Amino acid sequence: MAARSLSSAKSRRRKRLALALGALLALGGATALVLTAFQDSLVFFYSPSELAAKPPAPDRRVRVGGLVEPGSLEKTGQEVRFRITDLTQSIAVTYRGLLPDLFREGQGVVAQGTLAGDGGFRANEVLAKHDETYMPPEVAEALKKSGRWKEGEAPPSHPFAPDASPQESAP
Repeated sequence: MAARSLSSAKSRRRKRLALALGALLALGGATALVLTAFQDSLVFFYSPSELAAKPPAPDRRVRVGGLVEPGSLEKTGQEVRFRITDLTQSIAVTYRGLLPDLFREGQGVVAQGTLAGDGGFRANEVLAKHDETYMPPEVAEALKKSGRWKEGEAPPSHPFAPDASPQESAP
């Protein structure tokens, strides 16, 4: 009888161990699936250079950010067309709706939407920077990657303006 109760106790321990291991395995699998699903969507936005290098699926919603290219803004009724650039690559954007009050050429912008079949971008939301001194960190990072802005320098407020000659300070 003692041998039977000992065998029964071992059997219960094995069942608990198997159940615990199965639960851990299921939790690990679920975690891996969630991380895989969110891997690409953890990026706040893509620069035009990143979209050119690795375009997402045409029906996938993404954000593209950069600067509104001067001379690219065209308004036709409710439809607006403009180009977003990171000063290396640019992408044509089509948007239907009202633009933010602070939207203008040469300023930082983030557009959310999908890639169009023609290689352009069809936006359903456009966000503009909120004042003349602010630059979204992601836009600043894209400018740094393109070599247009170095750490320690002031962010380029008008990167399309002609370069002014540097002022030398007296020693």
